[in-house]
Amino acid sequence: MQRENQSQSPGMITWMRFRRNSIGMVALAIIIFAILVSILGYLITPDSTPYSNTQILEISTQKPGFSVDMLLVQKDEMLPKTNIFLKMLFGAKSNYTSIPVSSYGLQGDSLLAIMFDPDGIGEPTKLALPDIIFPEVYNLMQTGDQVSFGFLNQTDTIVSLERLQQTVENKHINKQTYWLGTDQFGRDLLSRLIIGTRVSLSVGAISVSISLILGILLGALAGYFGKRTDQIIMWFINVVWSIPTLLLVIALTFALGRGFWQIFIAVGLTMWVEVARVVRGQILSIREKEFIEAGRALGFSHFRILTRHIIPNILSPVIVISAANFASAILIEAGLSFLGIGVQPPMPSWGSMVKEYYSFIILDSAYLAIIPGLAIVVLVLAFMALGNALQDALDVRL
Repeated sequence: MQRENQSQSPGMITWMRFRRNSIGMVALAIIIFAILVSILGYLITPDSTPYSNTQILEISTQKPGFSVDMLLVQKDEMLPKTNIFLKMLFGAKSNYTSIPVSSYGLQGDSLLAIMFDPDGIGEPTKLALPDIIFPEVYNLMQTGDQVSFGFLNQTDTIVSLERLQQTVENKHINKQTYWLGTDQFGRDLLSRLIIGTRVSLSVGAISVSISLILGILLGALAGYFGKRTDQIIMWFINVVWSIPTLLLVIALTFALGRGFWQIFIAVGLTMWVEVARVVRGQILSIREKEFIEAGRALGFSHFRILTRHIIPNILSPVIVISAANFASAILIEAGLSFLGIGVQPPMPSWGSMVKEYYSFIILDSAYLAIIPGLAIVVLVLAFMALGNALQDALDVRL
């Protein structure tokens, strides 16, 4: 076994240790799943409109698993088609107006529908079939089993009444299921939860990246050069360290403004201190080692010694602390959004969703706040478990 370990790379040995940690593997699977969901975004959301913000007040606060027939009425203006990449990133506006119906029937060139009403007192409404498919129709004539209708600046079109009915029934009436229910505005909770995953992971990734850049830079300078440089940087670190994290984030948020990108910078600028202290401590312990002295004797520059010989040897604790910082960033973002100074509506965020729905906990719709709250708990626990598993896998004493 020892010979096999000697023939394998350090990365392979670390991966073999990590695979033996079942909790770490489950946490990694959860994180990979969350990343895939956030990348695909609007391609997998039932509501693919920007911010998943389609509001249908008739179906507000419906329970998980709620299903309804949805009548899709063509809008007056056809929107240009967007490519799959832009739709994945930003969503796409719908060409249809969605109307929930309890029941419907076809009568000649008309659709007789009872609009959805939770109280069950909906009244029948009659809609002309061409108005559902072609809102811009200006003339309609029925002759036997054929319907003739004209368009502005176009010649008349004749189709069979049977084909018109089939088109409405097959393409303009869909059975829609809300797997996690709807909120007080009739928005799909599952869609908003999926887009909220993108916000949480983006905040964590960019904030951790900012903290790594600043923390490694300042920590490396302080630990490697020491003396006056170390004293100045450590004084700055201690000043920042003495300010409560949440208070500092709130102050930076007010200074930078409230918004999507500002929250990334605000959280990232408060998390670099821990990275800098760890990097400084690790460099202090190895800067006098023989291989560092050999690099200086060979005339290597300080930059090369730091980037090629020191920093690669101290990445293990930095990776572990980054996983913990990722979890902290998600919690901080959720807290700021709950306070109303994080990501702003209509962009969905798990923290803002909890804020919007926490009053429903005492009502019969507690799931509105519990589901995004559970999502925060699961993702934070996954990153914490991943950090612990990485710490065990990277431990050279094992």
